[in-house]
Amino acid sequence: MIEAKKLIKFLNKNKINFFTGVPDSVLKTLSPYFEKNKKKHISAANEGNAIAIAAGYNLATSKIPCVYLQNSGLGNAINPLASIVHSKVYSIPILLIIGWRGSPNNKDEPQHKVKGTITRKLLALLDIKHYVIRNSKDFKKLKLLIKYSKLKNKVVACLIENNVLKSENKNKIQSNRFSLKRINVINELIKIIKSTTNIISTTGFTSREHMEIRKNNAKGNDFYMVGGMGHASALALGVSLNSSKEIICLDGDGSLLMHLGSLATIGFFGKRNFKHILFNNNAHESVGGQPTNVKKINFEKLSKSLGYKKYFIINNKTHLKSKLKVFLKSKGPVFLEVLISQGTVKNLMRPKNLKNIKKKFMLKI
Repeated sequence: MIEAKKLIKFLNKNKINFFTGVPDSVLKTLSPYFEKNKKKHISAANEGNAIAIAAGYNLATSKIPCVYLQNSGLGNAINPLASIVHSKVYSIPILLIIGWRGSPNNKDEPQHKVKGTITRKLLALLDIKHYVIRNSKDFKKLKLLIKYSKLKNKVVACLIENNVLKSENKNKIQSNRFSLKRINVINELIKIIKSTTNIISTTGFTSREHMEIRKNNAKGNDFYMVGGMGHASALALGVSLNSSKEIICLDGDGSLLMHLGSLATIGFFGKRNFKHILFNNNAHESVGGQPTNVKKINFEKLSKSLGYKKYFIINNKTHLKSKLKVFLKSKGPVFLEVLISQGTVKNLMRPKNLKNIKKKFMLKI
């Protein structure tokens, strides 16, 4: 194993002290060290943004930046990796630290298997020299990568598998003043929806809690997004435009930020059957509780300016049921922000047979 603190010290010693990226469960033990120096750390909305931020840092300083990401987000990064920083374009050196979900050496969830298998092939296609880092002895390989990146002005990468990084310090969960629990709101929502209502829930704890509740309540029809972070609302829009039934998207703040432009598409094309619920706890909760950048966003002004008909907000248990009913009766596209605390229940179910989930959903849509 590798101590997170030692990895950060090694990078600093090799003159890499600027970090940007998207939080990842495999790399979560690095987050406390990033947060200690906020002037040298930018939490990006998505992985492509992180590559561009890193490129800007290099242009301004001539130093090598570090971008951290999960390999599932490598797709978001491919465009700037191929068309901005590639050696045949602007030739900008960057060190990628990639959490390798679905690696051949580890059992993982279904949504990580494909990307896990092709991760090294993708890096090879992008002409990104890389090594797998499994212990402190592999720092020698990492040092060679950094020297190569500096000499050739090229992007390089190290892959880190699950349970390789360790830390003496646990991530501190960012507390907020809100008392509502996401699972309780979803439970109340499912009690009052129509039997024909369709719910699409975003990746992470939202889909898992949604599925957990479904053990005891079969009302409605569900699609759980276990991958494709940030795309739940667009998928829900595609369903809603081709159905007369009520469509509800359960979203999260980290997910919403990742592809924020989807809101404009929904606002422009969305029909009266589209209902959008944002569970906002200002955190990437399922990968370690790292903060998102939504505190200063006024979602009422944002959603209305982008074409949503109405905006609602719920921040406590008072009149929860009645407020949900008013929201559901409104003609879409409409937006509901639910301010929630961090925290989930133990031993949550995980969606497994994804093809069966798809078939069941399609039979009722």
